[in-house]
Amino acid sequence: MMIWWATIAGVLLGFSQFDFGGIVTGGFLGAAMGAWLKHVVQEAITREVDRRMAGLELSAQDPERAPTAAPLAPSSQRSGSPWTQSAAPKVAEAEATVPRRKPAETPAAQVVAPSAPAPSAAPTLPVGELFAKAQGWLLGGNTIVRVGLVILFVGLTFLVRLVANAGLFPIEARLATVGAIGAGLLAFGFRKRIEKPGFGLSLQGAGVAVMYLTVFAAARLYEVMPPPAAFGFMIVFAALGCALAILQNSQAMALAAFLGGFAVPVLLGGESKTPVPLFTYITVLNLAILVIAWKKSWRPLNLLGFFATFSLAGLWGLSSYADQHYLTCQLFLALTIVIYLAMALLYAHNTPGKLGNAADSTLLFGPALVGFGLQVGLVRNFEYGSAFAALAFGAAYLGVTAFALHKRRDEMRLLSECLLAIGVGFVTLAIPLALDAKWTSAAWALEGAGAFWVGARQARWMPRLFGLLLQGVAALIVLTTLDANVSAWPFGHNGFVGPAMVAVPLLLTAWWLRQPLPHSGSALALRYARDEALLGKPWFLAGFGFAALALVREVTRKLPAATSADYPAFVFAPHEQLLLILLALLGAMALADWFARRKDWAVATWPARLSLPLLWVCFLVSVGLGRHVLYLPDLAGWLLALGIHAWLLKRQDTDTGHGITKIRSTLHAGGVWLLAAMLAESLQLGIDRARLWDTSWAGVIFLVSVTAALFALTRWAGRAAPLGQTNGLHWPLHSNAAAYWWNAAVPLAGLALAGAAFAAVLAKGVTDPLPYLPLLNPVDLSVALALAALALWRRMVASAAHPPTGAEPLLGDVPVIMAGLLAFGWINAIWLRSVHHWLDIQWTGPDLAANGTVQTGISILWTLLAMALMLYAKRSGARVLWLTGAALLAAVVAKLLLLDMSKVEGLARILSFMGVGGLMLAIGYFVPLPPRQREDTKEHTA
Repeated sequence: MMIWWATIAGVLLGFSQFDFGGIVTGGFLGAAMGAWLKHVVQEAITREVDRRMAGLELSAQDPERAPTAAPLAPSSQRSGSPWTQSAAPKVAEAEATVPRRKPAETPAAQVVAPSAPAPSAAPTLPVGELFAKAQGWLLGGNTIVRVGLVILFVGLTFLVRLVANAGLFPIEARLATVGAIGAGLLAFGFRKRIEKPGFGLSLQGAGVAVMYLTVFAAARLYEVMPPPAAFGFMIVFAALGCALAILQNSQAMALAAFLGGFAVPVLLGGESKTPVPLFTYITVLNLAILVIAWKKSWRPLNLLGFFATFSLAGLWGLSSYADQHYLTCQLFLALTIVIYLAMALLYAHNTPGKLGNAADSTLLFGPALVGFGLQVGLVRNFEYGSAFAALAFGAAYLGVTAFALHKRRDEMRLLSECLLAIGVGFVTLAIPLALDAKWTSAAWALEGAGAFWVGARQARWMPRLFGLLLQGVAALIVLTTLDANVSAWPFGHNGFVGPAMVAVPLLLTAWWLRQPLPHSGSALALRYARDEALLGKPWFLAGFGFAALALVREVTRKLPAATSADYPAFVFAPHEQLLLILLALLGAMALADWFARRKDWAVATWPARLSLPLLWVCFLVSVGLGRHVLYLPDLAGWLLALGIHAWLLKRQDTDTGHGITKIRSTLHAGGVWLLAAMLAESLQLGIDRARLWDTSWAGVIFLVSVTAALFALTRWAGRAAPLGQTNGLHWPLHSNAAAYWWNAAVPLAGLALAGAAFAAVLAKGVTDPLPYLPLLNPVDLSVALALAALALWRRMVASAAHPPTGAEPLLGDVPVIMAGLLAFGWINAIWLRSVHHWLDIQWTGPDLAANGTVQTGISILWTLLAMALMLYAKRSGARVLWLTGAALLAAVVAKLLLLDMSKVEGLARILSFMGVGGLMLAIGYFVPLPPRQREDTKEHTA
């Protein structure tokens, strides 16, 4: 309640004296005064109550001493406050109400003191003793004296105003009177400095403040004192206050003096066309505080100056600033920042702590934040004003950092790091204020690398974290601001410079992260170190990715339009861009791999593993663009790219680690598949040049390519299969032979089998410009070669010294059955293609099925095939083959009876029945069923 009443009183007082402008100030001062008075009263009451309760406990322990408890009150109140005297009767009343027990009924732990008579709590005192008590109360309590001095100070201010408004005395006499009062307070307080130190210091502070008030009013309000003289007086008063505070080692003296000094402009008010008097006055006060800070670590005094200075300057700026005041305000702000930076250094120098000298965060960060805000307001009308302001603040703080680091004192390390963080922050802020997003990202990335390096050198994790975050933000800015890359200068445009300037810091940081970095050992540092150890590989990959992006952006650069009616044109054609991108990225991979193996940096070899996927993507895009590998200059580019890939592949064969073997095998096998695809694409070029797209020459390109690759693998890499070891073989078979004759060959074998089946059954056999000849045409030759390559590859796998995992089904009967079915279908298709070309029968299922000649030929062909199987079975003793031939004969008989009997007529039906019948007689005579006892052995041989 006391705070509320004091606040209301302050508001009313401020409104009555300063109109609406004094409401806030009066309310704030009133609330502070009320809170302080409440604290003083509560503390006094609590102290007296505690003393009384201690007396009660003493009386309870010794009842005979109880009558002596009451006379203690007057002596204890002699040096107390008036509120303690009023509390004594209440305590006595509380004592009187406590019931008394008999000794036998009261436990020892619960004995209560006998009640004291009420009159003894406040005895009647003579007039002399009362005067002595009043004098002791007035001169003994520093807090009460200070309140009185504040009230006296305000009263003097009101007195000056009243006398000035009434015109009772000349202004010089009035000012001299007030100054004399201040000097008297100062002299009297100085005399009492030893006898009453607290009282004397308070009077001295009030005297200095009054003299400040007098000189300020004489120079500014009434202009009866020249500004130079007033400036000199204020310097003298400031020096006097500093000297008195330091001489008596009194922080309270300094606070009282400077509080009065800073209150002068607020209390006196007034208007001025220029802020020079106000800023000069405030600067003098700040210099005086700086002098004290040279010897004393009085943080409250420093904070008083900081808050008072920027509050007064800010209020003046909001109400009176104009453009003509810029230079004055700029000089004042710069000087103030310098003063309080010097205070921060002095405070850290004079204040030791447990972990080194202490750093005042308010003096470090406060001038930076508040001062920069005022500076931005001053330069708001200048182009890049905010950027230059941030740069200037950053330079100032970094300069102070360099000065602090130059001292090489470990106890100042905390201060240096704070200054460094602020300086780096301002430099970081200057970049986006001056540059666009692209250049901002580049600058932030470089700055992030610098911060990380500083943190690594100083074993500090926070600068390193800041650097990583800054680089991450820079990378995101680059990715989100990509646009059309138009420039006449190679490598000198945002499209290249932006990603490159992000890539370099990322790669440098990844290099520093290849080993664990030192730290302080704190809990947070240990946790950060665990996470930081995982960032080396992602940081390198990100850096390499941005380097690749920079190369791609350079290759895809456009030239500016020659006229306004034109559009920007690419420097390189699309197929040229593709080859240049391929070679540039492969070159970057080769450079990274070379550096990695020289410096034993494993992660730098990882991009080389993407050389094969890169080749595949570029090859497919090239095909989509209508380009052929054999075109020029494409052929030269592809040969160079394949050479770089082979060089990288050879170097990767020495790598070891989890999963490396599988990756290496996949890369070797994938290279074979790529070569097979390139072979097919080159054959397409020949088909295109010969204009054979509507013939079977074009239809077997894929099958020929796959068959050639499978045959080459069988003859080249297959020679390593029967060997138990491959040490005698050259690269790449030295350690990767199985990757070729098995890993690469299995998909090729599957494709060859599927391609042969489709070609054998579905191809028409158009051989233009050559005539069609059975077996001597692209379809039949391709199928025959495919079957031969498959047979050779299977035999090679069967001869392997160490059959690979998954080879068991290949060595069983299923592949033989599949090959037999394919051969059966192929032989039938040869007859169908022959009658299609020679008899001019349409290549459709219904037309071929309805033709009697076709059906007669199929019946005789099946019978001949059955006869061949049964003859081979007789010679080899393979009973299963003979039974297969017999089943085929049964199928022929069923066809004759069910199909040829009704659908085939005339000579065709006669030839069909007679030919089949004669062949069956020959089979029955010359090819009997093999004996059963040889079945198992011969079947295994077959």
